[in-house]
Amino acid sequence: MKTVLITGTSKGIGLETALAFGRAGYKVFATMRNPKMADDFRQIIAEESLAIAISEMDVDSEESVKHMIDLILDEIGTIDVLVNNAGIERHGSIEELKMSDFKAIMETNYFGSLRCIKGVLPQMRKNQKGCIINVTSVAGKISNSPLGAYAASKFALEAISESLAQEVKPFNIRVANVAPGIIDTQMANDISVDDNSIYPHSKRLGGLFTASLQTPTHPSTVATKILEIAESQTWKLRHPVGPDAQPFLDWRASMTDEEWVDWNAANDADWYRAVENTFGLNARKDGQIIKQ
Repeated sequence: MKTVLITGTSKGIGLETALAFGRAGYKVFATMRNPKMADDFRQIIAEESLAIAISEMDVDSEESVKHMIDLILDEIGTIDVLVNNAGIERHGSIEELKMSDFKAIMETNYFGSLRCIKGVLPQMRKNQKGCIINVTSVAGKISNSPLGAYAASKFALEAISESLAQEVKPFNIRVANVAPGIIDTQMANDISVDDNSIYPHSKRLGGLFTASLQTPTHPSTVATKILEIAESQTWKLRHPVGPDAQPFLDWRASMTDEEWVDWNAANDADWYRAVENTFGLNARKDGQIIKQ
C-alpha cells in the first residue's frame, strides 16, 4: 500500500484530497493543526472504511513536522507522496496590511511547505522514488491587489519548486505544482469586500470572486488532479486546475507588465467593464453573471 502525507486537511482542497487518495487505496496521513475540528471527516472515514489517519501537525513548527514525519517513517518506512496543501490567506493593500500578516502568510505557505519537503527528501532520495505535489495558485504567477502578500508566498513556492524539480529528477523524484483558479473553498469565499480601504482594489477583487463563485468549482476537482498526478508518470511541472485557471494565466500573458499595472490601476468603470468583456462576469456588488 502506497503512503501519502497531506497537509491542511481540515477542510476544502486538503480534505477532498485525503478522501480521494483514501478511496484510491492509499494509506493516508491527513494532517492539520487542530484535529478536534475533524468530526465530520472522521465520520466519512468510518463510513467508508478508509485507511486515513488524522494527525496533528503544524507546518509552522519544525519540531511538529519532524515529529510527524519520524512517526510515519517509523511505522511505515516510507512516504511515497507528499502533498503540500496547507495555506492561509490575508488580503489588503501593501500600505494597510500588517507586517505580522505578511510574515504569517510566508511562514505557512512557503516555509511550511519547505519544512515538509526537506523532511521527506532524504528517504525519497535513498529509495530513488517519490512524488512531491505543491498546491500553489494562479496567484503564484499573477500578482494583483489586494492579494500581493498571498501572491508573494505562492510566487516563492513556484520558484523553489522549479529549482527542486531540477535537483531531484536524477533521483527519480517527481515535483508538480497544482495551481487552482477560483475554487469554492472557505478561503475563496472569505475574499471580502472592504469598503474602508483607501484603495479600491479590495472591493473590486472581492466582487470578482463573488461573481465567479455563483457557478462554483468544487474542491474535489483539484483533488482529482492531484491524485491523477501522483498515479501517473508525468514529469510536467505546472498544472492549472479549474475552468478559469488557464484563462486567467492566458489573460495575464496577453499583457505587458506595464499594461497589467495600468489595467489594475484603472478607474472602477474601466476595470469592471474589462472584467465583463473578458470573463462575462459582473464584479460589482450585485455579483450577477452577465451572459455574453
